[in-house]
Amino acid sequence: MSDNNWPLYEVFLRPRNGLAHKHVGSLHAVDDEMALQNARDVYTRRGEALSIWVVPSRAIIASEPGDKDTLLEPSAPERKPYRHPTFYDIPDEVGHM
Repeated sequence: MSDNNWPLYEVFLRPRNGLAHKHVGSLHAVDDEMALQNARDVYTRRGEALSIWVVPSRAIIASEPGDKDTLLEPSAPERKPYRHPTFYDIPDEVGHM
């Protein structure tokens, strides 16, 4: 298998001071184990990570920017009125809310 045919992997690191993994880059590797080793060698030279995730790029499903309005729009208030409690009367003695 030539270098041009190696699968592409996305690399995520969890920094020492963080709780979430962050995408740091991509690399090509023959298999998962090589991807993990290469990610360690390339992206953690200063020991700044607690853990590494490598994910085959083909396994990532992403939305298109054009789908933002339909996919990421919050629910309309009439479909879930309990999320928008604008119909409650607040007594005057409660003050500002």
